[in-house]
Amino acid sequence: MSTRADTALRLLIVDDLVENAEAIASGLRNAGIAVRPLRPESDDELGRMIGSQSPDVVIAARGSSMLPFPQVMQRVADSGRDLPVIALVDALVEADYVDAIQSGARAVALRHTPQQVLACVREAWADRDARRSLRRLEARVRETERRCDALIDSSRDAIAYIHEGMHIRANTAYLEVFGYESFEDMEGVSLLDMVAPQHVDSFKTLLKSLSKGEPPPPRHEIEARGLDGKAFPAAMEFTAAQYEGEPCLQVILRRREEIGADLVLELEELRHRDQVTGLLNRPTFLRAIEDAVDDAAQSDVQYGFLMLEPDHHQQLLADIGLDHADDLLAAVAARLRSLLGDDATVARYGGHTLAVLLRASDYHATVTTAERLRAGFADHVVEIAERSSTVTISIGGVQVGEKIANVAQVLARASNALESASGTGGNRCEVFDPSAVDRVEEERVQAWVARLRGALDADGFVLHYQPIINLQGDNAAVYEILLRLDGGDGELIPPSTFLQIAEDNGMLAEIDRYVASRAIAAIAQRLRAGQPTTLLVKVSQASLDGDAFADFVGAQLAEQQVPGEYLVLQLPESKVFTHLKAAQAFAARIARFDGRFALEQFGVGLDSFQLLSHLQPHLLKLDRSFTDDLPTNTENQQRIGEIARRAREFGIRTIAEFVQDAASMSILFGAEIDYVQGNFLAAAGPGMQYDFD
Repeated sequence: MSTRADTALRLLIVDDLVENAEAIASGLRNAGIAVRPLRPESDDELGRMIGSQSPDVVIAARGSSMLPFPQVMQRVADSGRDLPVIALVDALVEADYVDAIQSGARAVALRHTPQQVLACVREAWADRDARRSLRRLEARVRETERRCDALIDSSRDAIAYIHEGMHIRANTAYLEVFGYESFEDMEGVSLLDMVAPQHVDSFKTLLKSLSKGEPPPPRHEIEARGLDGKAFPAAMEFTAAQYEGEPCLQVILRRREEIGADLVLELEELRHRDQVTGLLNRPTFLRAIEDAVDDAAQSDVQYGFLMLEPDHHQQLLADIGLDHADDLLAAVAARLRSLLGDDATVARYGGHTLAVLLRASDYHATVTTAERLRAGFADHVVEIAERSSTVTISIGGVQVGEKIANVAQVLARASNALESASGTGGNRCEVFDPSAVDRVEEERVQAWVARLRGALDADGFVLHYQPIINLQGDNAAVYEILLRLDGGDGELIPPSTFLQIAEDNGMLAEIDRYVASRAIAAIAQRLRAGQPTTLLVKVSQASLDGDAFADFVGAQLAEQQVPGEYLVLQLPESKVFTHLKAAQAFAARIARFDGRFALEQFGVGLDSFQLLSHLQPHLLKLDRSFTDDLPTNTENQQRIGEIARRAREFGIRTIAEFVQDAASMSILFGAEIDYVQGNFLAAAGPGMQYDFD
């Protein structure tokens, strides 16, 4: 679904006042949605934007006089596009609500309730993407069915489809096994007629159990009977399937070879096992997950799904030696099997991650099992080759039921829970319950708050530095500081994981001061070494309130004897637009000690350059979306050229970030962008070793 954080929402806003439209866009950006807003000012422009800009969602003010709401709805209807419209109202009046919905609006949002507007946009965007995805999936299913049909026909395996005991489809190999020339001769023939008389009763019982939804045996051996009446030894494999929309049974029939039955079973078992741990391998386990998800979607049965890893895996390997990595994993798997017994499906999911599937397990039973496993490892000494060690584990899980009957969601939720449990110290369990999201989320947030408090108090953050290179010949050293959280065991956690939690819990101002103080100390150290360096530091909206942060920065600069010109404090354009007076006062305060000010994520507002008549930053950093696939995106090329030209008129330097290739470099140089930044040029790292000469 396109509503992920790194995808921009193309939002068409119909409103008489540009300030109101920008306020809507800014509110969505503040909620973490990247927005590319459009605002038509005439009916012709509205038609062009709907036709050529491919908006994702339309927000239309119902009281607009410039473009009346019925006119907007007519334009959307005439376009033939699946384009959701949200009617924006100042007050909720029943007649207006009914009229908007009957006109085709997907929702009605109150202008002065930003959270409701946000919820409506997210729902409309997600529903639109779901409908588009469904159409694509339907087309792919049709294509897949055609390909599968061709593969079945060409397969050397004898394959048939059975509905209510009758053949409805069979490939050439199946016909040849039984001596039929064409499917017309077999169509409607009962599968029981293909079985030797002595096996009919037991086979009839098997078919009845399969029709009731009971799981089929992995292999059923019988004496089959051909058209000529001769019997031959055969083995059948059954799989629930659909044929032309009808539920049926897929049958794969194989003649039994002269090898022993025990050897056949042994080989079949090995095919499904991981050789290191003896557990099920990933492909076999994923099929079990798919079956569980299908069962949960069609019945009231719940499953528990757990993913677990040994904590501090790299440190454990360093202690026992890399040559014992398989021994460690085998020991963990053996301990897991001993704790679970035969009550669960256990597999090696990948790398050093193991997985457990619990049938008929509600949320409380799943949590109890997860906690029992965690405690079972924490209280046990694991034998690894000739060594003994205590190994703790982190467990992430999800409750599979009707509300989350989707394989991708199940795997993603469990993986995220495992990452969170491991990232907040390890030796923990986190199980996502779709029916109790708020409770689980609160526990997760509190664990992260404690983790962030510990990082602030015990210097647990890590600063990385990414070079910013001048394209116009200036070789002065310039870096941007990027914040990371030390996750232990050499792991670094990116800020996208925890900054929203920090903001929600009032910790951003402290983090800003932490980073600023260490940036100033780093500048001072470089100056003493004869290497003057400019550092760009991200600042949050929390630092705009009052004089506290600016005074703190001024005091730190004075204490370290650092000229303010070497420190550039950068704020997102969207935050500045919605807090313009506070941003003006902030810029004036840092100017007292010659501090620099930059706008980042610039250029995606409805009128970004309108800000520059109220605020004069030293640098403009273009929004990362402009450099996405830049060589083939002519619209972004033109927009970058326009921003660079207008910035030069104001005497402001520009930075393009996330530069991905040499072709983009050439385009940016031609547009006279001043600075570039990105992993293509130099990745961020813990030191400042880039050679600007």
